[in-house]
Amino acid sequence: MLVLRLLNVVAPAYFLCISLVTFVLQIFLFIPSMFRDPSTTPLFSPALLHGALFLFLSANALGNYVLVIQNSPEDLGKGLNLGEGAEVVVDWLDGNRSPGSALPSTHFCRLCARVTQRHDHHCFFTGNCIGSRNMRNFIMFCLYTSLACLDSLVAGMAYISAALSMSFANPLAFLTLLPHSISQFFSGALLSSEMFVILMLYLWLGIGLACAGFCCHQMLLILRGQTRYQVRKGMVVRARPWRENLQEVFGKRWLLGLLIPVLNVGSDYRRQKEK
Repeated sequence: MLVLRLLNVVAPAYFLCISLVTFVLQIFLFIPSMFRDPSTTPLFSPALLHGALFLFLSANALGNYVLVIQNSPEDLGKGLNLGEGAEVVVDWLDGNRSPGSALPSTHFCRLCARVTQRHDHHCFFTGNCIGSRNMRNFIMFCLYTSLACLDSLVAGMAYISAALSMSFANPLAFLTLLPHSISQFFSGALLSSEMFVILMLYLWLGIGLACAGFCCHQMLLILRGQTRYQVRKGMVVRARPWRENLQEVFGKRWLLGLLIPVLNVGSDYRRQKEK
């Protein structure tokens, strides 16, 4: 448990550090290297368009990241009147987790010290549980993080290609880039800044693929009307049309949340809460 609590603190700091390094490399290294002659740069140059795209992706990723943290799942033991279910919550908090005492789709997270309904999983990179209130923002966070990593990967490869006068037309060039770069770095033929960018290329690739895969997995569960916790526990859920399952998470005005980081507007969950 101590290791998990430590990971719950270190993982968000690690993500913010990677985000800061990515932002600095893009703004002060990759984008300026795209300008051949700033005095004759047209208004809609590829460098300016790339910079605007990166800022858009970064703003959405960071904005949804903040909303995931702010919109913590409600504590059923404190915020909701469960009637007889309150005794179950007390049992959960006291450590009595008998198989017959669990509420449907309810889970007690020891890291967050709360009992939440529609619990999906605990995300260490946000230090928060993912549930009904922040599921849509979490998916948007994974989506835009993967796109921002892909954008940084392409820009970094273009920078390395120009700096080292090499071509990535051959797919094997990227796979063999790291071992060749390490040997060149220790021989003094490669600068430390270029070696750092090469290491970041593989980090962006790993984070981008992981976030994209996680986003696709979560979307598949949403279409089925399930959560990761329900799948892990083998819980049977009521079959509903996939459109209703999507609307429950994304709401009717889903396009607004796709373009800018906002709360779950128009979702069934928020309408039920307002009642």
